[in-house]
Amino acid sequence: MAAPSIQSESVPVGINTECILEPLSLPESPGGVDAVESSPYVPCIFCKECYALAEQNQLLKHMIIEHKLVIADVKLVADFRSYILYWKRRFAEQPITDFCSVIRTNSKAPLEEQDNYFLLCDALPEDRLLREQLQQKRLREILEQQQQERYDTSFHSMCMFCDQEFTGNRSVLLNHMAREHAFNIGLPDNIVNCYEFLAVLQGKLDNLQCLYCEKVFRDKNTLKDHMRKKQHRRINAKNKEYDKFYIINYLEFGKSWEEVQSEDDRELLDDLEEDWSDWEEHPVCAVCLFCEQQADTTEKLYLHMQKSHGFHFPKIKSEHGLNFYQQVKLVNFIRREIHHCRCYNCQEKFESKGGLISHMEETKHIALLPARSTWDQPQYYFPTYENDTLLCTLSDSEDAKTEDQSEEIPVVSEDISSLKALKQSSVLNQLLCKENKSQEKF
Repeated sequence: MAAPSIQSESVPVGINTECILEPLSLPESPGGVDAVESSPYVPCIFCKECYALAEQNQLLKHMIIEHKLVIADVKLVADFRSYILYWKRRFAEQPITDFCSVIRTNSKAPLEEQDNYFLLCDALPEDRLLREQLQQKRLREILEQQQQERYDTSFHSMCMFCDQEFTGNRSVLLNHMAREHAFNIGLPDNIVNCYEFLAVLQGKLDNLQCLYCEKVFRDKNTLKDHMRKKQHRRINAKNKEYDKFYIINYLEFGKSWEEVQSEDDRELLDDLEEDWSDWEEHPVCAVCLFCEQQADTTEKLYLHMQKSHGFHFPKIKSEHGLNFYQQVKLVNFIRREIHHCRCYNCQEKFESKGGLISHMEETKHIALLPARSTWDQPQYYFPTYENDTLLCTLSDSEDAKTEDQSEEIPVVSEDISSLKALKQSSVLNQLLCKENKSQEKF
């Protein structure tokens, strides 16, 4: 019997002959590891169980309980999914004991109560090489991403604190928040995946959550007051959630930013503890008050000023009884007058420093100081030359002066020729009377 012909049937007008009357199915991919690699899920190394990448801990728990496999230092694996897929292939090729150390638990218990666990760690050269390769691959990807963001001019985002709009480069927004709102998340060149970073921070603020302590508040104003008063307008450096947004966390295999920074600090301390026994300190030279002559000791400089210019500084200090601060004022006063080419004794001004010095030496004005009120002024506490080493070598003879003066203070003794009169007029007698009266009260 022949099959009925579709053309012989009458089709009502307005009916779509291309309508789908039954569900369709796409061709299924063949099973195996290749199919799993294209899936967003992470498979178990031994069975068909799969978990979302965010459920990494659930997968690890499953492999420990069901298959007795322990993976050491999982947090140091740069690409967990690629790591698992690699070992899934390798375990399908060779026995697990070729790669893993066997750990026997309850070794003293009966044989049926003992369990063997398998440890997969970077002590195995193949595992360590795999981890390093995954780390290098991720570092390349991160550096490429950072380079792209660094020169990206299509950035567009709003400030989280003032709703001001920013376009161009990400650094404009980050610098604005640091400058205007004291919210500094780091230098723009140290940050990667900036869009995601800002979205995470904005999400916390939208949920009325403090960026530093993670506390949730009832309204936006309360949150703002809290962050301002507690100085929480910053992120918590110990919050691991933010590690993926900083380049430093990708630089060295198996090390966080804290470990890298602590190593740098230890290197700095080691440098500070280096042997400095061969250090040779260069002598500090002081400059003459009247010429360019320098000397590495104050004694040599004073001797030069006395012989070459007739200015005996130690003698002047002694005769005028100058303490340290008065010496400072005098030196700064002389420096300033010489700089202005003006004689500090007669106030005559000259066109050159050489003409001034010749005048002062010929007229002996160089050794004659003006009245103390002229130079003993607060303005001369400030150095005329900021690198005037002579000021650092001045010595204070005020203590010696005090001792000398104390020896010259006369001590007048009471006249003891009349003991009766002495007892009546003595201060000790008055004190004794006061003491007796105070005792009578008690």
